[in-house]
Amino acid sequence: MMESKNKGKHVLVISAIIVAAFVLFGAVFPDQLASGANWLFNVLTGDFGWLYLITVFGLVIFAVGIAISRYGKIKLGKDDDKPEFTNFQWFAMLFGGGMGIGLVFWSVAEPIMDFVSPPSADPQTVAAMHESMQTVFFHWGISPWVIYAVAGLALGYFAFRKDRPFLVSSAFEPLLGDKVNGPIGKAIDILAVFATIFGVATSLGLGAAQITGGLGFVYGVTPSTLLTCAVIAIITALFTLATMSGLHKAMQLVANIKIWLSVAFMVFIFVFGGSVFICNLFTTSLGSYLGNFITKSLWMENGSFVAGWTVFYWAWWIAWAPFCGQFVARVSKGRTIREYLFAVMLLPAGFGLIWLGIYGGAAFNIDAITGGAIQAAVANDYTTGLFALLQQLPAYAITAPLAIALIVFCFWGAANSATYVLAMLTSNGDMEPSKKLRAGWGIAQGAVTIVCIIVGGTTILKILQTVSIVAAFPYMFIMILMCVSIYKALRSEFEPAQDAAPLEAINEATVSQSE
Repeated sequence: MMESKNKGKHVLVISAIIVAAFVLFGAVFPDQLASGANWLFNVLTGDFGWLYLITVFGLVIFAVGIAISRYGKIKLGKDDDKPEFTNFQWFAMLFGGGMGIGLVFWSVAEPIMDFVSPPSADPQTVAAMHESMQTVFFHWGISPWVIYAVAGLALGYFAFRKDRPFLVSSAFEPLLGDKVNGPIGKAIDILAVFATIFGVATSLGLGAAQITGGLGFVYGVTPSTLLTCAVIAIITALFTLATMSGLHKAMQLVANIKIWLSVAFMVFIFVFGGSVFICNLFTTSLGSYLGNFITKSLWMENGSFVAGWTVFYWAWWIAWAPFCGQFVARVSKGRTIREYLFAVMLLPAGFGLIWLGIYGGAAFNIDAITGGAIQAAVANDYTTGLFALLQQLPAYAITAPLAIALIVFCFWGAANSATYVLAMLTSNGDMEPSKKLRAGWGIAQGAVTIVCIIVGGTTILKILQTVSIVAAFPYMFIMILMCVSIYKALRSEFEPAQDAAPLEAINEATVSQSE
């Protein structure tokens, strides 16, 4: 027990030092951090972009293979454990987990940006529109949720079935044995913290940028780095105070408002954004996405596009893996591995595709009707794409502030959940980490995001892309080894039973001969 406590303290101290060093260096030497980040971005995307693509595609094969194999019937928990939540509650939580800042941020901007600069089609053509939606579906579909599903499988299996601490390092016990409690295990957990905090910083940075962009577009407030940092500081203070006060009911209210607002916006945009056009484009895009999944997964022909979009997304999802993996595992205790993997891979992804199909389809439809109003807004400031779309629809005076509220709630919810996970990862997997520890990580997240915004300046997206890719690179290897460890552990569940029969036969033959 003392060793476990010391391990938690070591992970906390080292992780805190790394984060503090990043914040301090970025605040004192922002230009040097920016130039170093740009160099790392070019190296990792230029020389190793292919590795991100192959890794994620490999995770898809691994997850599907485990799900349909004999291992799929093993439970995330003991054999007699029952699911903690009903199917409806479980599905609702998985859907809620799929709703985040990124999905709101890119729902209009990415389809239009890909339409103007498509991967391979001629720009601003019908072919470009179809390729754009296919690409958006690919970026937000099954692949990201496979990453979360595999990460959650490791956490859930070893925590609920093997009674190990709820830590990433616990998944490596089949490979490391007792060494998992030593420096190697600590390094794995520190990498998980590093990936989580910088992956979340990317989401918070995008969310804050969209809030300030929306304030500028709707109310004429001049967007600036200072305003963006102020937004981050205010929301950080709010969710940190909520975390320290234990306002669970308040946070549940925020989550409920976020889900209902999300559904309301989907219905509103579908009805007034051109439902027939949206349905037609969605059907074509879904078919293209499913039919070309393997090709898209390993497509490297347009290197600059893949580096700027696909590699960024895959790195972002990998950086979020410890965080989202913890969430999907925690709500899936008592489910079989087959049930868990297929649900996590398909249900949130399906909801996300419907969301993007509605927003993207409406954006293309309204853009055509208005003669390029959405394109013009996105070209001027990609953070305002959603507001430019709402401006062309009824009740703009109501929907615009509600859209800002939705982004704030997504920001708030993601930061609060990530704070909890970071505190858990740095307290030896304690399922109820202290409020002080949660508050400390809340402040740290805000500080890291503010530094990213200051360093990024007018090129916020570039620095956030770089932060995600750099943070995810070492964790990508953790996930590869995690698959090996999971397979080894699952295989061991069947081997003892298979080996017992020959041993019993030998023993019986020996007894017979002696008689």
